[in-house]
Amino acid sequence: MKHLQALFAFACLFLSNMVFAQEKKIEDLPWVVGPTKGQIGANASIQVPEGYAFLGPDGAKEFNRITENPESGVEEYILAKQDLSWIAFFSFDLVGYVKDDEKLDADALLSSVTEGTEAANEERKENGWDPIHVTGWSFKPQYDGTIKSLEWAFRLKGEHSNGETINYNTRLLGRRGVMQVLLLTSPEQLQASVADFKSKLPGFAFTAGESYADFRAGDHVAEYGLAALVTGGAAAVAAKKGLFAVIGVFLLKMWKLLLVGVVAFGASIRKFFGGKDKKADAAPDKDAGT
Repeated sequence: MKHLQALFAFACLFLSNMVFAQEKKIEDLPWVVGPTKGQIGANASIQVPEGYAFLGPDGAKEFNRITENPESGVEEYILAKQDLSWIAFFSFDLVGYVKDDEKLDADALLSSVTEGTEAANEERKENGWDPIHVTGWSFKPQYDGTIKSLEWAFRLKGEHSNGETINYNTRLLGRRGVMQVLLLTSPEQLQASVADFKSKLPGFAFTAGESYADFRAGDHVAEYGLAALVTGGAAAVAAKKGLFAVIGVFLLKMWKLLLVGVVAFGASIRKFFGGKDKKADAAPDKDAGT
């Protein structure tokens, strides 16, 4: 009898947890509101101004679940504007020092990414997800040698969605790897969102001694250059060896779609941010986002 009671209690707890998980919304996530500093693992940090918020890896993982985006397989951190007009995902790839002396062929890169995305759609279908199609460049790859930053943007469309989504990518080169940044926004808000996001980048900094300029002889050097950062890093190298399906797996995890209605959460998010006690919720610099 006691065994049955314990089993029943466990079942009730399990079901209540399931209901809670299903009802959990974006505004319920453990946002740390600005002004504060978000710690991006042990590799970097970013200033979070007032009107913006930050999520650590646990919150980012739950955000992906709620918005039906596949897990990337790496720790992600999120910086978002409070109205969710744009959302930036940060993750660090410990690939080594990437040499920046390679020329970029935009047409060849688009062809590779388009083909890889179509290959990845087979797995999306198996998971019951809407296939994604690359419809072209929104912004061709451009490298800024002064700040060691590569940026580009693809236009994406879900097979059954009415509008397009922009995946705007930035790669910030460091001594031991690359900080990958994916900015998610709508085509209509692209220019304003990118400008606003870029205005926050001066608040980004690698940990002391980990910047691109800190490279020393003997440091590990990545086996690929700038072009592979666009097509999938190690996956692109594998593709050159005849394992093109690998790049499809990378792209499956890389693409994120902006679900219809996510921006509609903006009103409740603004209300949520406005009602937060910033002094209580802003974690100390060393702990924010951890």
